Amino acid sequence: MTAEQRRNLHAFGDYVRKTLDPTFILSYMAPWFRDGYCGLCEAIESWDFQKIEKLEEYRSLLRRLQPEFKTTINPKDILPEIAECLISQECEEILQICSSKGLMAGAEKMVECLLRSDKENWPKTLKLALEKEESRFSELWMVDKGAEDVKMKDLEDDEMKTCDVQIFYKEEPENQNLSQNSCSSSEAPHTYSPLKPRKYQLELALPAQNGKNTIICAPTGCGKTFVSLLICEHHLKKFPRGRKGKVVFFAIQLPVYEQQKSVFSKHFERLGYKVAGISGATSDTVCVEQIVENNDIIILTPQILVNCLTNGTIPSLSVFTLMIFDECHNTSKQHPYNVIMFNYLDRKLGGSSDSLPQVIGLTASVGVGDAKNKAEATEYICKLCASLDTSVIATVRDNLEELEEVVYKPQKFFRKVELRTTDRFKCIISQLMMEIESLAKSIFEELGGLFQIQNSNFGTQKYEQWIVKVQKECAVFQMPDKDKESRICKALFSYMSHLRIYNDALIINEHARMKDALDYLKDFFRNIRAAGFDEIEQDLTQRFEEKLQELESISIDPSNENPKLRDLCFILQEEYHLNPETRTILFVKTRALVDALKKWIKENPKLSFLKPSILTGRGKTNQNIGMTLPAQKCVLDTFRTDKDNKILITTSVADEGIDIAQCNLVILYEYVGNVIKMIQTRGRGRARGSKCFLLTANADLIDKEKMNMYKEEMMNGAILILQTWDEAVFKEKIHQIQIREKIIRDNQGKPEPVPDKKTKKLLCKKCKAFACYTADIRMVENCHFTVVGDAFRERFVSKLHPKPKSFGNIEKRAKIYCARPDCSHDWGIYVRYKAFEMPFIKIESFVVEDIATGVQTVHAKWKDFNFEKLSFDAAEMAGGAQDLGLQGMGNLE
Repeated sequence: MTAEQRRNLHAFGDYVRKTLDPTFILSYMAPWFRDGYCGLCEAIESWDFQKIEKLEEYRSLLRRLQPEFKTTINPKDILPEIAECLISQECEEILQICSSKGLMAGAEKMVECLLRSDKENWPKTLKLALEKEESRFSELWMVDKGAEDVKMKDLEDDEMKTCDVQIFYKEEPENQNLSQNSCSSSEAPHTYSPLKPRKYQLELALPAQNGKNTIICAPTGCGKTFVSLLICEHHLKKFPRGRKGKVVFFAIQLPVYEQQKSVFSKHFERLGYKVAGISGATSDTVCVEQIVENNDIIILTPQILVNCLTNGTIPSLSVFTLMIFDECHNTSKQHPYNVIMFNYLDRKLGGSSDSLPQVIGLTASVGVGDAKNKAEATEYICKLCASLDTSVIATVRDNLEELEEVVYKPQKFFRKVELRTTDRFKCIISQLMMEIESLAKSIFEELGGLFQIQNSNFGTQKYEQWIVKVQKECAVFQMPDKDKESRICKALFSYMSHLRIYNDALIINEHARMKDALDYLKDFFRNIRAAGFDEIEQDLTQRFEEKLQELESISIDPSNENPKLRDLCFILQEEYHLNPETRTILFVKTRALVDALKKWIKENPKLSFLKPSILTGRGKTNQNIGMTLPAQKCVLDTFRTDKDNKILITTSVADEGIDIAQCNLVILYEYVGNVIKMIQTRGRGRARGSKCFLLTANADLIDKEKMNMYKEEMMNGAILILQTWDEAVFKEKIHQIQIREKIIRDNQGKPEPVPDKKTKKLLCKKCKAFACYTADIRMVENCHFTVVGDAFRERFVSKLHPKPKSFGNIEKRAKIYCARPDCSHDWGIYVRYKAFEMPFIKIESFVVEDIATGVQTVHAKWKDFNFEKLSFDAAEMAGGAQDLGLQGMGNLE
């Protein structure tokens, strides 16, 4: 249908409605309906529009989020994932608009199509697509209020994860050093030959080969992975006939896990040992118990073992004879490494008769925490040793010269640069931002001051955080007048989206060229014009365009050149003059800055010979598109092999476990971390005579980096002190720390409350319909909860699960929902457990009501709900097992 035909149909629609009897044509339209509008077809056939009506709350949310959606989402990226919720003509139209009018217009068309979609699963399908693309918009698209909680034990999760969100520093995989000793990559796998160890590697391995629990602390790039191979091989071969060793190697990050699994497989399978790996991505498709039982070496992400120890799949650490912790400096607080060692230490200190495995830790830096002097640093390192039950720290001492031939420590230089003395560009953009804040403030006042403009730190991360906070609050804001609510929230999102873009531009302006910041803004407003361009956007665009001529003039004025770029250019010219074969890695804070500096180098006649390439992370934010894993690998391969590609511009992704070729110049452009991060980042400069520059306008950053260097010296001094201690003294010190920490740990643990044996009701959280009594709830494998009795089955309906999976004894088959047609709240899943079919319910889906008092409470997790938890007994259901299965499957829609 053409646009003109649509207009005419809208204009003369009343005549059609008055004349046409739909019952006469419905049968002719049915095949076409089923093909394109199956939800509407189903509703018309049964004259039940409740499913379509329930989509209205999501349509309302999408309408208010539309300004952020079109400025954040690349529709081409998520279209393949949500195509099933649209008709084919709509998909083609979205792609056509993306090509002809731009991505914003395409995103706006996608919103229009989703608002019309009659597929009841489109809100969740959109959520999954956003999460897959790691889009920040997914934080605002709240399909289920409880969906953001990470549950370690819930089978609804695709992976088993820790509940606490933490940041851990990672060390680079070291296959580069393995390949130096082994055959070239061009050789066929069957030609793999044994690796020849260097003397310093044998020195590092020796204490562990003598059976001692050891932390191996050695520089990035020296081949600690190869040292772990030596230790493993010695360990497995020492067992007499009839006994076997079993090794577990822990890797925190998935790329490191994949690499180590490959390295261990190549090395040990030729020797007749069996090697297998399990990560969060594969754990629900394999039986962990069998993998551990049937293999000699198991590569794991640590949370897998935490889960298995918790649910009893692996009863004890005594099944292993050797545990190796990669990046062991993370063994602190509630990190999975520490949780595993809590289990180990509880058995050791509790006098368990079970044998415990040998423990090895690998790290480039043990760190010193907040230590201010060598004594405090020594205490910090002792605490790490106590956590890992190690009394030996192995470093290279006898073969330092050989180590220095392999790993070169770069010289460190600090360059304090000046900011622009005047910045007219920043003044103009700040004025525009204040005008938008005033517009937003008028809405805030209309809402009774619900949202407050808390700061005006334009061009900072703090300001970005405030924008995100307002957007999240706006997404769940409600008013009695829904039309007014939609209008206000949509306006707020438009204002916040423009403030975010201006904030990004100020950051680019501070660290790169004004021209790059202005181009960033012009691209944004060009896309805005090509999309819906409502009244608010027209007003905000007009305000920008009124200043555009002045901004253009300022950006091309040579006197406004960024002094930081002058210094960066000087360093690069000087280093390439001294050594034309120099290879550089340039670290920056944001992706937008990566793009801006690449553009500056390519357009600078003094530097264009560098032929820059870029490397960024996989996530996506705003207008910046993340890199896929294959794209990252392609960039790194090119940087290794193409000698014309002399500089790699990257974010922090390059110091987080990615193997990078040798380079002799590292530049930290306003980029500083802690002492562990510093040692790892500096470790990228491996070539002889390498240098590391910190370039910053912030004197505090230089002070922080100097403090990191001081802490590194303090750490090395503390390690030397500990290495002079008598081993018995060291062991006693470690033992006393372990006892003290266990007492603290035990006292911090909340006393087990006496279970409340009073029967309570569970009500649907959404509609308050009665679901079951607590007396009917049973616990399965210590972490899942089912309801016995046929009565409960009348209170839910089931639908086949979109992602049926098996995990151990459990096969996930369906989703269960409240049976009330006007509710359909998600209650959990329907599974096959051994010979039985049963529901597993989620406590967060219910309200708990005290029968005696009528008081109602909600709980996020089962562990927070104190009631008498009775274990599942097959005997309770044995008599009706067959009927149970038939009835359950009969409920599936």
